[in-house]
Amino acid sequence: MSAEPPKKPVAVVFVDGQNLFHSAKEAFGYRWPNYDVMKLAGLVCSRQGWTLRQVRFYTGVPDARDDWFWNQFWSRKLLEMSRHAVTYSRSLRYRNQIVRLPDGKEITFPVAQEKGIDIRIALDVVRLALDRHYDVAVIFSQDQDITEAVEEVKEIAQMQERWVRMACAFPTSPTYRNRRGIDKTDWLPITRADYEACIDPRDYRPKRR
Repeated sequence: MSAEPPKKPVAVVFVDGQNLFHSAKEAFGYRWPNYDVMKLAGLVCSRQGWTLRQVRFYTGVPDARDDWFWNQFWSRKLLEMSRHAVTYSRSLRYRNQIVRLPDGKEITFPVAQEKGIDIRIALDVVRLALDRHYDVAVIFSQDQDITEAVEEVKEIAQMQERWVRMACAFPTSPTYRNRRGIDKTDWLPITRADYEACIDPRDYRPKRR
């Protein structure tokens, strides 16, 4: 862009909790969301020389009747996170998925679907850009559905005649197949060492009943 960047760009971090969890699980092998988003956001921003203004966290949460364990986990984790970050949650919806086995038999099991999280993130990214709330938006997600919001923010920056940067942070490793960030953003890979420096020492998993 033609506008000059500020001496100390201000950043807002947008975290898709489920996307980050599944990426870290495939890249590093962790089996539950053990990240500390404030530490991760701080690490990424400080490394780039950005001032972290706010962290916004988004996730789907199952109803206790559908999955008591993960309902309790996310309820506890979100409560703690809300002390430092803006949190947004939506109920997970379930659909039946049919899988055909090699012997020809079919099995049916429920699969959770997260609806509306990517839309909420996209809306907030655009709204806060209009309000000049950030110079840098850092999106912790690899969901390409957010690309249109990225394009919209770049148009907003041109209209406002100011410098805005769009970045995407995501776990990466030699075993992780998806090494692409969101299109039209600057990619900021998170290594295993980065991630492990930002693990939350608190364990929010309840004892199984």
